Amino acid sequence: MARIILSMSHSLDGYITDAEGRFDWGAPDEEIFRAALEEVRGLSAHFLGRRLYETMRYWEDPEVEPTFEPLEREFAEVWKALPKIVVSSTLTHAPGQNTTLLRGDLTEEVARLRDDAVAEVAVGGASLAAAVAAAGLIDEYRSVVYPVLLGDGTPFYPRGIGPVALELVSTRRWARGIQALRYRVVRD
Repeated sequence: MARIILSMSHSLDGYITDAEGRFDWGAPDEEIFRAALEEVRGLSAHFLGRRLYETMRYWEDPEVEPTFEPLEREFAEVWKALPKIVVSSTLTHAPGQNTTLLRGDLTEEVARLRDDAVAEVAVGGASLAAAVAAAGLIDEYRSVVYPVLLGDGTPFYPRGIGPVALELVSTRRWARGIQALRYRVVRD
């Protein structure tokens, strides 16, 4: 049985984007990018909301791809090979390698993949993650915390689902005061 993980970078005050939707304050350096690559390499599948899907299409853009550095090229290859499930009420199709548009019930599909997958399954996108968290299906929260206060924006941690007991699994510190925190959901 696989774990369902929610993993994103966010500000110290818990926002994945600022009030204008920007996330340039969280640009990863090479070491953090390499850690992200290793995390994606360990996934069986990735659920994405529409906005995250559209952002991540960058890694499959044939016009941008020739400009990639070697590490970026490696990430793009891993990303393209990864099965991706896009959850959207506005898209009619989801082009991309190994990409499908979910037409069924989100929580049923997440639960099915949890039972069938051999490795971790990631959930990404604030609204999508909130729905999966509300269904009690998140097994692990992974935060890459940047030392910046945004004051407002899109929250990383889903609102209105608590309390949820968490156990710290690991921490990691990088340059510039950036920290990775990994919490497991404690189940009774």
